[in-house]
Amino acid sequence: MNCPDPGFSIHKSVFDGAVMLEVLEAFDRAELTRTRAGARHVLRVPAVRALASDPAMLQIAREYVGAQAFPFRATLFDKSVVSNWLVAWHQDTALPIQRQGDGSGWGPWSEKGGVLHAIAPATALGQVIALRVHLDDSTSENGPLRVLPGTHVNGVLSQSQIETLAATVPPVDCLVGRGGVVAMRPLTVHASSKSRGDQPRRVLHVEFTTTVHLDTGIELAVG
Repeated sequence: MNCPDPGFSIHKSVFDGAVMLEVLEAFDRAELTRTRAGARHVLRVPAVRALASDPAMLQIAREYVGAQAFPFRATLFDKSVVSNWLVAWHQDTALPIQRQGDGSGWGPWSEKGGVLHAIAPATALGQVIALRVHLDDSTSENGPLRVLPGTHVNGVLSQSQIETLAATVPPVDCLVGRGGVVAMRPLTVHASSKSRGDQPRRVLHVEFTTTVHLDTGIELAVG
């Protein structure tokens, strides 16, 4: 699919391997509530906050959402032989919100990791960009991110619409070495397969926006 903005981009060698090892060591020391897939709300880890605020990260984020981009949420994904999973084609539509509001198009509401979340409308999701920092090499064998280019322009989709796109749009595997970054708009349809080898695939998923005020009475929870 030819699209001026395919909804994602790959940035190789943004950070060197030593920086990635420092972040991994910081995770080993941090007191985090781990899940099978990794850990939520890791922006409070100083090494993660420093990485998210690095000029190289901010430059990429600004290309998508504007000059005032700042990080508001970070998640660690930790796929390995011990913890291996498949993610079907989907969009990322839930955002952390400080308190429940009456904004049009928001909800249903839920709680994840002790933080209130809502399914957001396309207007709000269009103000967000995710930067996925690869703490390990992402290869064709260890369940890389796969995207359907250009699908973010269709708004929030039903599952049947997503399945139709998955059957018609050629996917792209986002393969990048340790220290590389993949930028992805939340509404870009994406998936990942199970790892087929013993190489881990740890990714720091950092989300950026330019304002916490996404709608009347709707304010992002940051952290």
